[in-house]
Amino acid sequence: MKWFSILISVGLILSLFACKRTQASQAQTSTSTENLLLDLDIEALYKEHCSGCHGQKAARFAPRSFKYGKTLDQLNQSIKKGYVQDGMPAYQALFSDEEINQLSQYILSNLDREKPAKITAGKSYTTESISLSLEPIIRDLDKPWGMAQLHNGNILIAEHSGSLLIFDGEKTRNINGLPTIKQHGQGGLMDIKLHPTFNTNRLIYLSYTKPHPNQRGLYTTAIGKGELRQDSIIQFEEIFEALPYSDKKYHFGCRMEFDNDGYLWFSVGDRGNRDENPQTLDNHCGKIHRIHDDGSIPVDNPFVKAAPAFSSIYSYGHRNPQGLSIHPETREIWEHEHGPKGGDELNIPQKGLNYGWPVISYGINYSGTKFTEITTKEGMEQPVIHWTPSIAPCGMDFVEGDRYPAWKNNTLVGSLKFEYLERVVIENDKVVHQEKLFEGIARVRNVMMGLDGYVYLATESPGVIYRLVPE
Repeated sequence: MKWFSILISVGLILSLFACKRTQASQAQTSTSTENLLLDLDIEALYKEHCSGCHGQKAARFAPRSFKYGKTLDQLNQSIKKGYVQDGMPAYQALFSDEEINQLSQYILSNLDREKPAKITAGKSYTTESISLSLEPIIRDLDKPWGMAQLHNGNILIAEHSGSLLIFDGEKTRNINGLPTIKQHGQGGLMDIKLHPTFNTNRLIYLSYTKPHPNQRGLYTTAIGKGELRQDSIIQFEEIFEALPYSDKKYHFGCRMEFDNDGYLWFSVGDRGNRDENPQTLDNHCGKIHRIHDDGSIPVDNPFVKAAPAFSSIYSYGHRNPQGLSIHPETREIWEHEHGPKGGDELNIPQKGLNYGWPVISYGINYSGTKFTEITTKEGMEQPVIHWTPSIAPCGMDFVEGDRYPAWKNNTLVGSLKFEYLERVVIENDKVVHQEKLFEGIARVRNVMMGLDGYVYLATESPGVIYRLVPE
């Protein structure tokens, strides 16, 4: 009887212990579910407010340098107070302290968790109209911003950090003789273009961020040219500098393009001063410009005789144009530009016209507030299309030649935010169709129609240049 009582007592204890374990397990499952739901909400918060600048996936967070620190407290401070000079807005009016804390934890927990997408060499990718393989031809780059192909097939690569590389089909080498270039926030070595008669004069053009010669902490967009001789640039000279200089670290532009008449077109961003620069003509910022190849001004530019307007200006009211290309048939210049949160635009800049920024826009502030109530106004041009939500467009080129007949005269636009290539079908200066290609490849920084008839893509995180090979 005594042993029987002991057995019953032990059974009750074991049952009670099992019950407690079950309850603890259920509680843990419930807590995990709650955390999962919270993570899903924070992930959506990140994608909605952070991905435009830092990438759609926190695991590829860019930039990785974390200038102001990456402890939890430091990230909280960065999100809450912002760093306006660096282009980072303050979110304390939009997010609660708990949301900011959870967002910081989400970023930290995801860093380097996910390996970058891998594109398999030779693998077939089927699009709406053609099949092709996406071949990685140059790897281990930092942030390839500009590309140009020589007639012998070699490729010049402008690295944002300030290095100019040449790829000979097997390896890359550094080009010497560059001007003083400052990697300053979004600024650095940006675009590169060959002169239309490069084969005879060997001239290449660079756009880059230039520090003020006398005042510390001020920078601007500059353009210069020089002769490429072997692995060096000789007789380099600056032919343009944007005024005024600024201490802000964003919206430098600067894409370049030569047209059939030998004019050099280029873009300069508003440099973060949207209230003054884009809508006034006594500065270079927030504009599309047109000059001769030596930096002199065409006599038929729209503001040549309209002092104090700067005579290089061709169109104005732009935010931060990072795509510029010439239509193969109409020979019109096309440009695309970053809106803020929404309102990215595709435009055909016309002589002397105003494209509205920031008086009219389809975007809003990054914080979710409005800076304008209107999208149209007399005397201001409408975009051909606008991307809302923002895709963060970067780089563009029109498809020419016979390798991609179904894509002829389409324009290809890179997306930084959503990490894909956008194919834009244009008829009679209207966009009639769009297709997303290679979704998840990485942040697409540039697109180039090569002299060999192939399309090339430059991505960052990882830094790779791909060649599109049709089957």
